[in-house]
Amino acid sequence: MDPWAPGDIGGVGGIVRKTVHRHLGKVVAGAAIAVAGTAVMVGITLPGSVSADESGSTGQQAEQAGQGQGQGEVQPGVVEAAPAEGDKGTGRDPLTDDETKRVERIALSPQLLRSGENAEGERGPERINVELAEPDADELDAPGAPRRADVTFYDYKNDTLVTRTVNLDTGKVEQTGTQRGVQPPFSRTETVEAARLLIDDPLGADLKADYKDATGKELTSPDQLVLSGMVFRADAGTKPGTLAKCGEQRCLRLFSKVKNGPWIDTRAFIIDLSTRKVAKLG
Repeated sequence: MDPWAPGDIGGVGGIVRKTVHRHLGKVVAGAAIAVAGTAVMVGITLPGSVSADESGSTGQQAEQAGQGQGQGEVQPGVVEAAPAEGDKGTGRDPLTDDETKRVERIALSPQLLRSGENAEGERGPERINVELAEPDADELDAPGAPRRADVTFYDYKNDTLVTRTVNLDTGKVEQTGTQRGVQPPFSRTETVEAARLLIDDPLGADLKADYKDATGKELTSPDQLVLSGMVFRADAGTKPGTLAKCGEQRCLRLFSKVKNGPWIDTRAFIIDLSTRKVAKLG
């Protein structure tokens, strides 16, 4: 049984729910769903669980890359100094903050920066995750085996997942892999952008009405909500139209909660971040 089937939001093991409004079907009292959420939201990436910096450094790098390039001028080649190593871990220690920043910068090549596109439609792919890579089979018991990191990007330009493996010892990219139709959990930036698209879309009217009923205030920004999202894929029962290519394209089913307040049932809304369009199931 789908724990998020209509009528069951916040309901597990007979937990009592309190409905405070019905523009979208339910605005559920926060206390009940907070208890139930541990059971029904397993696998959902919550905003607070996203690691590393989500402040959008890609845009800053793009701006720096373009400085000093006048129209029609041929600029001399410049070899950029390798990123400072900073604080380093050893063996299978988790990546340090310094290592995470360093490998992300190494993995984001000038070509990928120029050609890629992120969830907000800006230059450079969307950074999804940075994690310590598994050692090669012949390095499992080898003392002093190199530490590597897998840096994952989603390129909205062509709906491609790009994974680059960086050797932390040499500072070089050892491997690059690209995949289509693979949809990893969403970054916080993607979830916020999906909520922004819904708020700005005519289909977001009921969400805004529920928010005003719950708080007495207008909903104008995703910052007013606690957000999470799940990947939505089209199946045999999906009607032709906006959602037909979900899975090939990056589509998000949104879950939203008023900050310090109730949950608002937005499960029926699907945001296609690849096309920047909003649809409603049913």
